[in-house]
Amino acid sequence: MSEAVIKEGIGKLVKSVDLSYLEAEEIMKEIMSGDATEAQIGAFIVALTIKGETIQEISAFASVMREFCHRIHPKVNGRLVDTCGTGGDDVKTFNVSTASAFIVAGAEVNVAKHGNRSVTSKSGSADVLERMGLNLNLEPEAVEKVIEEVGIGFMFAPKFHPAMKHSIGPRREIGVRTVFNILGPLTNPAGANAQVLGVYGEEWLKPLAYALKELGCEEAMVVHGADGLDEISTIGKTSIAWLREGEVSFMEITPEQFGLEKARPDEISGTLPEQSAELTFRLLNDALKPRDPRRDMVLLNAAAGILVGGKADDLAAGIELADESIESGSAYDKLKTMIKASGGEIEKLEELEQKYA
Repeated sequence: MSEAVIKEGIGKLVKSVDLSYLEAEEIMKEIMSGDATEAQIGAFIVALTIKGETIQEISAFASVMREFCHRIHPKVNGRLVDTCGTGGDDVKTFNVSTASAFIVAGAEVNVAKHGNRSVTSKSGSADVLERMGLNLNLEPEAVEKVIEEVGIGFMFAPKFHPAMKHSIGPRREIGVRTVFNILGPLTNPAGANAQVLGVYGEEWLKPLAYALKELGCEEAMVVHGADGLDEISTIGKTSIAWLREGEVSFMEITPEQFGLEKARPDEISGTLPEQSAELTFRLLNDALKPRDPRRDMVLLNAAAGILVGGKADDLAAGIELADESIESGSAYDKLKTMIKASGGEIEKLEELEQKYA
C-alpha cells in the first residue's frame, strides 16, 4: 500500500473534510502495519482532532484495530460484558470500573475486562490487578480459558494490541487527547457484546454509542458523570446514551433517584496503585461502611454492567444484585479465582487477607 494514503488523508483533514469509511479504514491499516512514519501519524491524529471525528471514521478505525489485535472467542452462556472506559476524567477517581467488573461477574454475568496501565489517572486497572497478584503476561489463549472457567478475565492491552506500538511515540510526544484515547474501549479483543463505557467528555456519548452499534454491540451504556467523570457519578447527574435493540436513547440520572447520597469529589478521588489495590480488596470484601461514597459509586456502576449483561431489568434491580454480589462473597471469590487461574502471585492477596482479617 502506498504511503500516499495517509498523506492524502492529512490533506483532507486540514481542509476540514471528513474521511469516508474506506479512506479511514485504509489509513488505519497503514498505521497499524507500520507503513506510516511517526511524523505522518502525528500530523494525522492532530489534524483529525482539530477537525473532529465522525462516527464513520471512529467505526472504521476501531474495526481495523480489532482486525490487528489478538482476537479470542470465549465460549460463554449469555452476554459478555466489558467495563472499560476512556480514562482521562477530571476528578481522577479510584478504580471504579475494575472493582465493578468483579461485582458484575459475581452476579453471574460473564466479563471480559479490557484495560491498561495508568495513562491519565494515578492508577490504571492493570496497575491495581498486578498489585493484587494477577499475571498480566498471560497469553491470549490462556485468558480465553480463564474467562470460560472463572466467568471473568483481564485482557492487558499491550499483550492483545501489539500493532499499537507504531502510534505510541507520536502520541506520547504530542501529549494531547486524540482518537486513540477513545478507541481502546471500542476494541475489546474478546468481542464483548455488552458494555458500560465511561467517557471523559459529554460530546462523546452519541458518537461512541452509534459506533458501538456499527460494530455490532447488542447493548451498551455510554456514560459521562458530573464534574468530568468517565463513570456513572455519585457527585451529581450522569448523562447516558443507552444502546439497546438497535436504538440509541438518551437519559440523565442522579444518585438520589436510587437512594444514594450525593458524594464530594474528594470522597471518590483516586490513589496510587498500592492504596487502590487495598481499596479494591476492601470493597469486594464488604469491609467499607454501607453508606461509604466509594461503595455507593461502585454499586451504581456495577448495576449498569449487570443491566447490560441481561441480569436486571433496570438500574435499581441491578444495585440490589450488585449489593448481593458483594455481601455473599461472590465478587471477591471471582477476583481470587481469576488470580489463581492466571498463575499469578496469590500470596499478595493472602497478605491483604491477613492484614484485614
